[in-house]
Amino acid sequence: MVDAAPPSEGAPLLGGRTIDADALFAQAIPIRGSATAAIDLARRIGSQLPRPGSGRTLDLWRALAALSAADLTAGRVVEAHTDALSILDQAGLPIPADRTWGVFAAEASGVRLDATVAAGGFRLTGTKPWCSLAGHLDSALVTAHTDGGHRRLFSLDLRDAGVTVQRDSWFAAGLREVESGPVHFDDVAAEPVGADEWYLDRPGFSWGGAGVAACWYGGAVGVARALLSSARRREPDQIAQSHIGAVDIALGSARRALEAAAQAIDSGHLDREKSSVLAERVRTTVADAAEAVLTRVGHALGPAPLAFDEIHARRVADLTIYLRQHHAERDEAALGRAVVAADAEGEPPW
Repeated sequence: MVDAAPPSEGAPLLGGRTIDADALFAQAIPIRGSATAAIDLARRIGSQLPRPGSGRTLDLWRALAALSAADLTAGRVVEAHTDALSILDQAGLPIPADRTWGVFAAEASGVRLDATVAAGGFRLTGTKPWCSLAGHLDSALVTAHTDGGHRRLFSLDLRDAGVTVQRDSWFAAGLREVESGPVHFDDVAAEPVGADEWYLDRPGFSWGGAGVAACWYGGAVGVARALLSSARRREPDQIAQSHIGAVDIALGSARRALEAAAQAIDSGHLDREKSSVLAERVRTTVADAAEAVLTRVGHALGPAPLAFDEIHARRVADLTIYLRQHHAERDEAALGRAVVAADAEGEPPW
């Protein structure tokens, strides 16, 4: 999926209907963990990337993987921006030009965001957790609770006077500039995107989650290349060869899972339930592979690159926190429930 060879002279960012992964990789290298630079990149290329389910899902994921292999801040920011554009497109809404977007849909105990109907439309009041880069973006798609216990998606202007970003809560060593703390909304005007529960019920909800896995894969490739570079500098012994073989197997499994998932999404035959199962499978497969890469590379290379190689140390820290978007055993349990339910309906999964 990812080819990080040096780009040819004058290569376009996106070559027609073919993703130029080399050019994307080169665009992301200078970002070096800068959220500002990543946001600028997202603004420039977001509208050029294909949408999931458009017949070019693998091209989209190849692009996200290439960006993430170069710099995970770049992949993380571009993925969120393009996810928002895809959601707007799926809702049949126009996409404002030259605006940067986030998607804030997380929930947490003790905080709640409510939407109420007022003269002229909807107003949002409350607190939303895990709002990445809210203090730097123009716009966001945000889920809020409506009457009747439903959730609904809304678009809003993050520069509204009623939006207050809490900036003193982000202490992460990885993705340091992708601040993802809570945001407080005080009677903020918002436009509905779809009906109640539309955001969660559409097949595209799971497709976006699988797209995140493409970033994890790219980040793991970036970490793994440190192991290959070490092997080129010094002949690897049998233990190092074992680590390289295990990394190759893990990344190969992740790549094949992403390729198969992209093909299934583009087939047009997946409903919400099947999309959800597919996404859980690919996310877990890729997350397990990425964690195996982190472990194997760490065992093979020891502490030196973590202490003295800025780029490698940042990649490891970035990938470690990014992978925690996967809920590990809880997501496996959710997949298990879905598998059992499918089998009960006469659709054995294996």
